[in-house]
Amino acid sequence: MKVDLFFKNARQLISPVAQTGGIGELQIIENAGIGCFQGKITAVGPTEKLQQEIELIPDANVIDVSNKLIAPAFVDPHTHPVFWGTRENEFVMRIEGKSYREIAEAGGGIRYSVRQLRKASEEQLIEASLPHLNHFLKSGTTTIEAKSGYGLTFEDELKSLRVLKKLNQIHPIEIIPTFLGAHEIPDEYRNNRRQYIDLLINEMIPQVTEEKLAEFCDVFCEEHVFTVDESREILTAAKDAGLELKIHADQLTAGGGSELAAELGAISADHLDHASRSAMELLKQHGVIPVLLPGAVFYLGLSRYAPAREMIELGLPVALATDFNPGSCMTQSMPIILTIACIYMKLLPHEALIAATLNAARAINRDQSIGSLEVGKDADFVILNIPNINYLPYHFGVNHVDKVVKKGALVIG
Repeated sequence: MKVDLFFKNARQLISPVAQTGGIGELQIIENAGIGCFQGKITAVGPTEKLQQEIELIPDANVIDVSNKLIAPAFVDPHTHPVFWGTRENEFVMRIEGKSYREIAEAGGGIRYSVRQLRKASEEQLIEASLPHLNHFLKSGTTTIEAKSGYGLTFEDELKSLRVLKKLNQIHPIEIIPTFLGAHEIPDEYRNNRRQYIDLLINEMIPQVTEEKLAEFCDVFCEEHVFTVDESREILTAAKDAGLELKIHADQLTAGGGSELAAELGAISADHLDHASRSAMELLKQHGVIPVLLPGAVFYLGLSRYAPAREMIELGLPVALATDFNPGSCMTQSMPIILTIACIYMKLLPHEALIAATLNAARAINRDQSIGSLEVGKDADFVILNIPNINYLPYHFGVNHVDKVVKKGALVIG
């Protein structure tokens, strides 16, 4: 087998094992190596064995990673990276006792970010977004799902999605775009929400699909944002237009979002902090991936986390994401999300890693190409300067990423 990039002598290579349901298991190979050729993984196994089997092409890059770990790169299946301006003032307001909903009703929250983004050009948004993507990459994330949702006009939603398309062309991170025009009712439609829903269905969705600017459509399904009936109408229109479905569900209340995700065959239901047992059973029955966002619960100072252990016991393939956004979770660090998930949702470290790699890839229809270290998959992986997987969430707030490989290219390190 030909190899143009070869990492050898890793303390361990750690990879999720493909499975049909549940959280899954890890494969661990001691004194391991991994070989790549033209962006794909061609060899995985003990270093000594691989050195006898591989064919290094002329000028192949051989890197010794003694005492380090090789693991799949993180996949982040829920982010909001295109915005203009930050909201640290709201962070202070929450410390002073204001709730997320109180801040939103006072004109802050999503609607504040909407007013700010509308002022920015595509070029300004690209310039502002590139540092965000760099932080993802430095933390070991090589693929993100990225949502619009801070424009909420025909022009500004398309602007946001075009920014994502251009970022995908100029940055090593792979961006999977999602149309989230139904993120909030904008200020100018507060007294005529029906008109905004018609705009979403009759103008925005058709244009998004015509320009092929998004793969998924998402809706923030919550009684004070979009009701279940409104969400159903929007998502059905998106599905009919050829978009796959995602949904912000049961974040603040048990509002029926999970049940709607099951009904419509969404690929994922995200947040789920208030999901009921019956809702979780429906998600499993209909093959919906639960994407949990413990960073948002932590960052908002809340105490109710999604019932991850119950989901795992039911056999649901739990995924993790950062929910990176300027208001409710300002971090691009998947390792920190793993720590929060372990402490507050009682995931074991190996479960958290699987949730942030292979199961996260399943939540964006990419598990056939990324999320685990298997021959034939994209060569997306990280070199971690840690002794074992338990150490990653244990020693938090420190970047343990030594090197990052995306499609066979060394992009960090």
